[in-house]
Amino acid sequence: MSAAALPKTSANIASHLPAMARLDPSRAAIISPDGRGGWRTMSFGELDAASDRIAHGLAAIGVTRGRRAVLLVPPGPDFFPLVFGIFKTGAVMVAIDPGIGRAALLQCLGEVRPEAFIGIPAAHVARVLFPKPFRTVTASVTVGRRLLWGGHTLDEVKRLGRDGPFPMVEPSPNETAAILFTSGSTGIPKGVVYSHEIFDAQVRMIRETYGIAPGEVDLPTFPLFALFDPALGVTAVLPEMDFRFPGRADPAKLVEALTTHGCTTMFGSPALVDNLGRYGEAKGVTLPKLRRVLSAGAPVRVDVMRRMAAMLSPDAQVFTPFGATEALPVASIGSREVLGETGAQAMQGRGVCVGRPHPAMTVRIIRITDAPIPAWSPSLEVPAGTIGEITVAGPVVTREYWARPEQTKAAKIVDGERVVHRMGDVGSLDADGRLWMCGRKSHRVETAQGPLFSTPVEEVLNAHPQVRRSALVGVGPPGAQVPVVLLEREPGAALADGPLTAEVKALAQQHESTRGVRHVHVYPGEFPVDRRHNAKIEREKLALWATGRGLGR
Repeated sequence: MSAAALPKTSANIASHLPAMARLDPSRAAIISPDGRGGWRTMSFGELDAASDRIAHGLAAIGVTRGRRAVLLVPPGPDFFPLVFGIFKTGAVMVAIDPGIGRAALLQCLGEVRPEAFIGIPAAHVARVLFPKPFRTVTASVTVGRRLLWGGHTLDEVKRLGRDGPFPMVEPSPNETAAILFTSGSTGIPKGVVYSHEIFDAQVRMIRETYGIAPGEVDLPTFPLFALFDPALGVTAVLPEMDFRFPGRADPAKLVEALTTHGCTTMFGSPALVDNLGRYGEAKGVTLPKLRRVLSAGAPVRVDVMRRMAAMLSPDAQVFTPFGATEALPVASIGSREVLGETGAQAMQGRGVCVGRPHPAMTVRIIRITDAPIPAWSPSLEVPAGTIGEITVAGPVVTREYWARPEQTKAAKIVDGERVVHRMGDVGSLDADGRLWMCGRKSHRVETAQGPLFSTPVEEVLNAHPQVRRSALVGVGPPGAQVPVVLLEREPGAALADGPLTAEVKALAQQHESTRGVRHVHVYPGEFPVDRRHNAKIEREKLALWATGRGLGR
């Protein structure tokens, strides 16, 4: 069945797990480090049974349908049974990336007003030290050793449960399954409201887009993608890494996990894929069993894709799914098309091609404005090939942010019975229906001569062999901003600052999208990046740095 014809469903997203357990109960569902240099395995049958027992126990302590349950547990053998146990009860799983920082984390908790709190001991220490956001919590579970705080341990919850299937809640249409908080890398963290229906559509669209079949083995290095594996019937191999900092993952340990378990697919942030590709190039490592590598969270540079693709077999590809927490997947493109065609255009200043939209998704480009748009009108659209804001509609588009009506108004457009999401990215559609991304709307530089967009400028300048990354920022008030480009050096770059900036300026004059760039400076050290993917450049911080040093005068 084509995803364009997906039927509406109110099925609980957790229903995929018992289906897979019936299909092949002894096959590995989760493989994770055992802490002693080896691996431990949980089968699909064991995962389904463990989540049933936890669901029974959670219901016994009051974690039931509709109750908001914050889960602060790293991916591992406890994480997956808890997630599916929560879904089976019909409670609302609340996921907040702890890497966003203490202040933002406490703000998110205060907004969501949790009724249950499930976390490792360190999370409960925070609950004791900063009690205000937790005043609504009536049930708490410690995954590990409980110290001076109350509530239950996970072992106690399991003992309160019982063997046998849990009577899984059958959700009503649009019933909330989860609240997933954005990283806040491009603004304040916002709770994205997911229904079971949206999760179900995501599973089917990901399976269809990438041809992922039950029985495959995945190395997911991002918790959200790890959640899809059991529903897809795929074995999840959890590498030894700190999931909060994917850019710091040891590539040698990633390669060990990939080769030991014969992984056929992998998801990693661009920073992780960059490090893995550099390691493979330096060590001569290949990964012939990998059929696909997915990388998202920020644009993937052509050189990063080329190095990673060189580690794969000729039949395998690096794919870059385009989307956001609010809408995923939207579009996708593979490394053959990028390296064979669109990558060269990116280095000429067109932007980054993120592929053709999924058949179930409607992508339209509208004129750029920062104002809310309450209702859809065809007059919003810009002519083909014109850069504007990317909007999407379809079965994986979320309808609202939790407890943030103003942000919902700013990001959503009502179009009859469906909701259109404003991606906050700018781009254009070409004559072949491919989507080209030109950066964040908030990162455009408004000069007296018109706007400059970050990605078309940076992709040109990133082609310099001694530039690892570049970042376009604006100095001054909008409408009269001066474009300033900052450079992050390649490790071991030999050119001094003066000759390097001179060469980059000369490169800029060769392309229409960069001819307005006159101010180029080397940034000391590595760029600040987002906490979740370690790949999105925090241009707001760089703009303040440039302004404080009087750059652009």
